[in-house]
Amino acid sequence: MRYEIRVEGHMSETLTKAFPELGHVIVSDQTVLYGPVVDEAHLYGLLARFQSLGLRVVEMRQLPER
Repeated sequence: MRYEIRVEGHMSETLTKAFPELGHVIVSDQTVLYGPVVDEAHLYGLLARFQSLGLRVVEMRQLPER
């Protein structure tokens, strides 16, 4: 599965390194992270990482497979 996760604000390079499995781009006032999510446990782990770093997820969606 591939996901796109939008986070409020511009994440620093240091913060994006906390998510090495995801690519990222800055769009307007959000950081968009995207990439493969292996299973539900991985997804919940990502969400826990966002929360522990004080990042606010504003949108999350599963992307169609290529």
